[in-house]
Amino acid sequence: MLDTMTFTKIVGSFCGALLIFLLGKWAAETLYHVGGAHGEEVAVYVIETGEDDAPAEEVAAVNFDTMLETADAAKGERVFGKCRACHKLEKGENAAGPYLYNVVNRDIGAAEGFNYSGALSAVAEVWTPENLYYFLENPRGWAPGTSMGFAGLSKSDERQDLIAYLATFSK
Repeated sequence: MLDTMTFTKIVGSFCGALLIFLLGKWAAETLYHVGGAHGEEVAVYVIETGEDDAPAEEVAAVNFDTMLETADAAKGERVFGKCRACHKLEKGENAAGPYLYNVVNRDIGAAEGFNYSGALSAVAEVWTPENLYYFLENPRGWAPGTSMGFAGLSKSDERQDLIAYLATFSK
């Protein structure tokens, strides 16, 4: 039943199919190849967006000495709505995050009854307005390993207003 000639035919048919497949692939790549010499990619059509012509946005420097006086705490109350799910403003009432009563200029990791991850105390010692500002911008970037799952506030004005609002809840 399975003699040498049958086995040779089976191997020959697989080799022939592979040869046809490889030749087909080579022909398709030759016909449909897009690009320049040496494998460089060439854009067939370029859409002008004008991004190259626009000047880069300049970020205004933040004066941390006068930030609490110049920021709008009423706007900060609205921004705190993003924090409300995990943080409380009453002293000693922790939620998923520590309470934020008297957080401005408080020692980092000093909220009673909250188990911190340890990543924050490795970065700084006190929640100064400057430390809060950069932490609120990108919590995981400022304190790698923090357990805070918030992505951050990208707008500088929102961060300043929120810090001014939190400063109203102090001793």
